Order: sequence, then C-alpha cells, then structure tokens
Amino acid sequence: MNQTDNNQKALIILISIFVGSITIASVLANKIISVFGLFVPAGILAYSVTFVCTDVISEVWGKEKAGHAVWGGFIALLTVLLLVRIGLVWPKAPFWQGEEAFHAMLGSTSRIIVASFAAYLVSQLHDVWAFHFWKGVTNERHLWLRNNLSTAVSQFLDSFIFITIAFYGTMPVLPLIIGQWIIKFAIGVLDTPVIYAVVWFLRKKESQVIQGDSLSA
Repeated sequence: MNQTDNNQKALIILISIFVGSITIASVLANKIISVFGLFVPAGILAYSVTFVCTDVISEVWGKEKAGHAVWGGFIALLTVLLLVRIGLVWPKAPFWQGEEAFHAMLGSTSRIIVASFAAYLVSQLHDVWAFHFWKGVTNERHLWLRNNLSTAVSQFLDSFIFITIAFYGTMPVLPLIIGQWIIKFAIGVLDTPVIYAVVWFLRKKESQVIQGDSLSA
C-alpha cells in the first residue's frame, strides 16, 4: 500500500467517525443528563468527538479537506432528517405497540436536527477557519494552543445556537447553554493529548511509507 492509499484510508476513517458522531448526537440530544451538577444533552460527548476529527483533518490534510468533512456532515444530517420524517409518517404495522414512544422520541429529534443544522454550520466552519488562523499566527507551532482556542469559541457558538433553537420554550435554555459549553470546553482540553497522539501516529505512518518507498526505489 502506497502513501496515497494510507492517507486516503485514514481520512475516510476520520470522516466516517465525524459523520457518525454528528448524526447520533442529534438523536442522543433528546435526553438531558446531569454531569457534575450541570445539565447537558446526552449527545455532548458524541458532538465533541467531531471537533477532534476536524482538528486532526485540518492539521494533517489542510483546510480544504476539513471543509469537505464539514459539508459532508451537513448532508448526512439532512439525510437523517428526511429519513426520520419518513419513518414518522409511515403507517405502522397493526400489531406494533410502540408508536407513541417512537413519535415522542423521534418527533422532537426533527427540531433538534434543524437546530443542529444552524449550530453545526456556524461552529464547524468557524472551527476550521479559526484553527488555520491560529496556525498562521503561531507559525504552525503549538498545536495545543490553536486546538483549544479554535474549539473553545466554536463550542460556545454551537451551544448558544443549538440550545436556543432546540429547547427554547420547553426547557430553561440559559443553564443548558452554560452547562453544555463548560462540559464541552473541559472535554476539548482533555482531548488535546488525543489529537497530538493521532496526528503523531498519522505522520509516523506517512514517514514510514516514504522511507519504505525510498528503500525500494
């Protein structure tokens, strides 16, 4: 397997994790959980994973590939919304007794996915832009700094937009916004070693392939 094949395989895996995390986060967000006394949607961990993916993609493959991942995730969310709506209106089997619970869960998912559209595009596109802005400011040094600076602001934008659209009028939005942003920021700080490890691993694999190609030439 050559260098290009390795790069493409790793990129596909990261984008797959990204898309899977962003879509399941919209379903999990129906449940509100308590984390150290702060109330947040249960999809918070899944959504935080998306920032790890875009930061790694930005660092290794660049701004353009990260942008492709963001738009791919948006299309995935749109597809999920359409499939959920079809599932809700499709006539049930006469013996199936779960219609009420199904509508209670996935009916609100539609509003959550709409909220995700707005929050997702603003926060993810900002994260990609800010990551490369700080990358230029730091002369491509201090990965931990640009990761946390870009992610902190992006996660606040996401929390504010998502919670306001998804839960306004049904739940107290201010505690949810504050709680979600604090937890997301904490996860963002804790995932910095993960980003370093993934970037190091990918670049090590890349260098090994280059060395192998040089020896076989």
